Amino acid sequence: MPIRNRFAEMLPEIAGWRQHLHRNPEILYEVHKTAAFVAEKLREFGVDEIVEGVGRTGVVGVIRGKGTGARTIGLRADMDALPIHEETGLPYASETPGAMHACGHDGHTSMLLGAAKYLAETRNFEGNVVLIFQPAEEGGAGALAMVEDGLMERFGIDEVYGMHNAPGIPVGTIVTRPGPLQASSDEFEIVVTGLGGHAAEPHKAVDTTLVAAQIVVTLHSIVSRSVDPLRSVVLTVGTFRTDSGASNIIAHTARMQGTVRCLHPDDRKLMEGRIRRVVEDTASAFGATATLNWIPGYPVTVNDAGAVGYAVDAARAVANSVADDVDPIMPSEDFSYMLQKRPGAYLFLGNGDSAMCHHPKYNFNDEAIPFGCSFFAEIVERRMPASQ
Repeated sequence: MPIRNRFAEMLPEIAGWRQHLHRNPEILYEVHKTAAFVAEKLREFGVDEIVEGVGRTGVVGVIRGKGTGARTIGLRADMDALPIHEETGLPYASETPGAMHACGHDGHTSMLLGAAKYLAETRNFEGNVVLIFQPAEEGGAGALAMVEDGLMERFGIDEVYGMHNAPGIPVGTIVTRPGPLQASSDEFEIVVTGLGGHAAEPHKAVDTTLVAAQIVVTLHSIVSRSVDPLRSVVLTVGTFRTDSGASNIIAHTARMQGTVRCLHPDDRKLMEGRIRRVVEDTASAFGATATLNWIPGYPVTVNDAGAVGYAVDAARAVANSVADDVDPIMPSEDFSYMLQKRPGAYLFLGNGDSAMCHHPKYNFNDEAIPFGCSFFAEIVERRMPASQ
């Protein structure tokens, strides 16, 4: 097995941290106990500098190498859980009602803590390692909060690397790609206003249900007829409701909410403009009015080609299998904000045959821990080798 022996030895300890975090999930920026746990561990490891409260509740640790190398590498893990009721039945299942680590951030945090302990012990590198423990990845843009709090400048980060577990990919496998890896995520809300009335007299009303249904159908033609078919865009209308409370009432208003996912920034602009035109003009054609509230979300996660090369070389030294040409996926990731500021790479680490992320029966696979820790240590020592 190519993982570092030290991490195989540390696995029970790191898995213990992971299971503690799994038992005590926290949501968005309210990760106070998790952040305190992380800071406490970093102090135990002898990390040179620990700064709490970065991006509200993020924690940053700095480990200085043996030499005076100028490069600084950032390693990021997310700490927050999801508002999901756990159904795993595990002995260490969530003890917080309505919250669980359904996306494996407990594993990400523990892997980076394991790497931190090793790197603080060995310091077999020149330069600095910046350990980034981030809150609020799940919809709160915690990465942006840390970036806006001066993360890159305050700690002199030159490159940044992150990793996410991947159900369905074998444990010991690491995959990534240069360029777009994960889609942007924007949301929209549409409100259609017509004229309510009696269902038996539709000619005296403006039927917002009909108008809204026509908008939904037309929206789904945008991707097939306005977007380059060689580029991936997903549009989904997730909610549809009216203010009608009975079968014999024509609703006065209808509301819809949805999301748009793109792999190219230009397509985000295209989709917003085309959706707005469809919404307003379709409503007008039926004698109704409609408004669009466009809510920008996470940008496209774009890996730097050079950084992917470094990451793949490091992964091949510690993983059972590595691929550098995985297909992009349409879920979004706020590590994208860090990649907008510094070159870097995001990778997927196999979680084996587990439930999918965001499922109430999901659980991070502890057998993946040594591979993630080994990657973090390897990328540091390869990018900042100690002088012989």
